[in-house]
Amino acid sequence: MLETAIFAGGCFWCTTKAFDELDGIIELTSGYTGGHTENPTYEDVLTHTTGHTEATKIVYNPAVYSYEDLVEFYWSVTDPTDAFGQFQDRGDNYRPVIFYTTPKQKEIAEKSKAALQASGRFDQPIVTTIEPAATFYPAEEYHQNFHKKDPKRMELEEIQRDRFRKEHWS
Repeated sequence: MLETAIFAGGCFWCTTKAFDELDGIIELTSGYTGGHTENPTYEDVLTHTTGHTEATKIVYNPAVYSYEDLVEFYWSVTDPTDAFGQFQDRGDNYRPVIFYTTPKQKEIAEKSKAALQASGRFDQPIVTTIEPAATFYPAEEYHQNFHKKDPKRMELEEIQRDRFRKEHWS
């Protein structure tokens, strides 16, 4: 049986690209969640008035890649110490959030966050929030699979994230 996970970690282009590299991922959707505006557009979210965060909805096969594995991978592709965006993406619409869809996902995410904080890997607090999943609004079509549509642009987007991953996760 397939399951769903939702992660926000900066630009959804970058988050989607990172998770697309994993086995067991069935479907990835870029979108907006966590806010109070119904059916937001990209332009709406950029105004910082909708409360929404860019996020990636992941449908996956837990027999191939568990939720625990997804959360651990998530930490390695975000800066969990930056509450005001990710890398070159700044603002509340780029904040790092794990949106849980079940009580078990919440438990796994909280335990993983506590372990990461205790690990000493970072000298600042882990500020990624863990929140209940809200309505997920798919982004416009031109945002879907952007990393495949415009790989040259994605290379530019990934420079800071790759540098961070090498520094903290190699």
